[in-house]
Amino acid sequence: MLLGFRNFINFSNFSFSCAGFQKHLNTSRGLFAGQVRAMGSGKKEKIAKLSVAATPSSPKMFPNENVVVGSKLDEILSIQNDPGKLDSMTVQQLRTALRKVGASSKGRKQELVSALKTILEGEIDGEKPPVNEKESSDEPLSDPISLPKCKRSETKEKEVVDETLEVDIDIKTVKQSKSVESSDICGKKRTIKRKVAAETASIHVEVSQEVNESAYEKEPWTRFAHKKPQKGWVAYNPKTMRPPLTRDTNVVKLMSWNVNGLRALLKLEGFSALELAQREDFDVLCLQETKLQEKDVEPVRDLLKGYDNSFWTCSIAKPGYSGTSIVSRIKPLSVRYGLGIANHDAEGRVVTAEFDSFYLLCVYVPNSGDGLRRLSYRITEWDPALSQYMKELEKSKPVILTGDLNCAHQEIDIYNPAGNKRSAGFTIEERESFEKNFLSEGFVDTFRKQHPDVVGYTYWGYRHGGRKTNRGWRLDYFLVSGSIADRVHDSFILPDVSGSDHCPIGLVIKC
Repeated sequence: MLLGFRNFINFSNFSFSCAGFQKHLNTSRGLFAGQVRAMGSGKKEKIAKLSVAATPSSPKMFPNENVVVGSKLDEILSIQNDPGKLDSMTVQQLRTALRKVGASSKGRKQELVSALKTILEGEIDGEKPPVNEKESSDEPLSDPISLPKCKRSETKEKEVVDETLEVDIDIKTVKQSKSVESSDICGKKRTIKRKVAAETASIHVEVSQEVNESAYEKEPWTRFAHKKPQKGWVAYNPKTMRPPLTRDTNVVKLMSWNVNGLRALLKLEGFSALELAQREDFDVLCLQETKLQEKDVEPVRDLLKGYDNSFWTCSIAKPGYSGTSIVSRIKPLSVRYGLGIANHDAEGRVVTAEFDSFYLLCVYVPNSGDGLRRLSYRITEWDPALSQYMKELEKSKPVILTGDLNCAHQEIDIYNPAGNKRSAGFTIEERESFEKNFLSEGFVDTFRKQHPDVVGYTYWGYRHGGRKTNRGWRLDYFLVSGSIADRVHDSFILPDVSGSDHCPIGLVIKC
């Protein structure tokens, strides 16, 4: 039976053995960018963007060794010299020109023409065009690489002057963008001369960092997105942040995913659970929010070939709601359903599987809901009951808890912390309960332990297209007993896997 994913990342292969199973994990190269400031003569200043993509293994650079700065400026000036050109431009051309100078590109054609005329007139008077706040980026930029101002001789119009651009970039290679052509720069200071007309030399051009937008479209999770970023924070990228394993390392690989309706996921075109299993080669898959009724379980019980042990629990309080499952190719020693408390067990939220060296809990924690109507139940009844259940299990062997825990614990775990202080999943009450009932009881947040300064989300709301801009929440976790925290090899996120408003997460733990 097929479950589908549209996009898969191929990671460089390695293999290892644990409990008789072969493992394959992939890693690849990442993307990074630099920032350059180019100074000209005069006192006026304009903003232009430089897209820079780099890979550590790029074999060579582009053949043109000149850095050309000012293509956007030249285009604007050409329009300024030919006012009639404005009226003949299409709406798309007008919008493109406005975006290039950082102005708003919204409105009808006549409004766009007027805006561009205003900007051109402003250039003559030394004014900067207005910036549309909604179109500006929420993402922080890297520290700029400042360049010294170049001394220039005064010239008359139509004379030619030299502009000197000094660039010091500590990266392996620089890739050509539409606005700037660059050559191979390997940590060396390079002086590049170009000639510009005196009539344009009075405008300073500042080139700011911007990672290639096309790369963000393909891999939006690599975009650093946070409303309140702190120094040292970076975006999570599984290509570069998943550590490799040696062949002789024995591990168990666990994965967890809130599928937001398993039947809907199975119907998605281009998605294959088999491909996911082959790619990640996990031993156990935990599912939350399956939304299945008992009559729906049998057709999907043999979801994956080779994973012959599957255990399902469904909501009886509200059909087609909640629901959890554990699908495993390792046969567990025992299986339990619920917490053993009737008030908590009617919604199919917990499955526990006992293995040789640990208990694995697949849990879907209740959401506090609209208007926080279930907040009190969540923090005064559910969380304490789950914590007590885990501590009882821990008396005999270590515990691994995974699933959608419906709490972004810290500000680093949510794109917009200030705007969600009274939103379910980020209230101070839920965060304090998470700390008190789990972390203070000795359970370790494995992702945060491995990546203390990494912004990695596991949930993006459909309503505002959060995946495209990487504006999300980290709601899904692997918590482990402190006694086995040092055995965790990797706690990872698979943001490229679509099909739900959550993405899968994983844990590789040494046997």
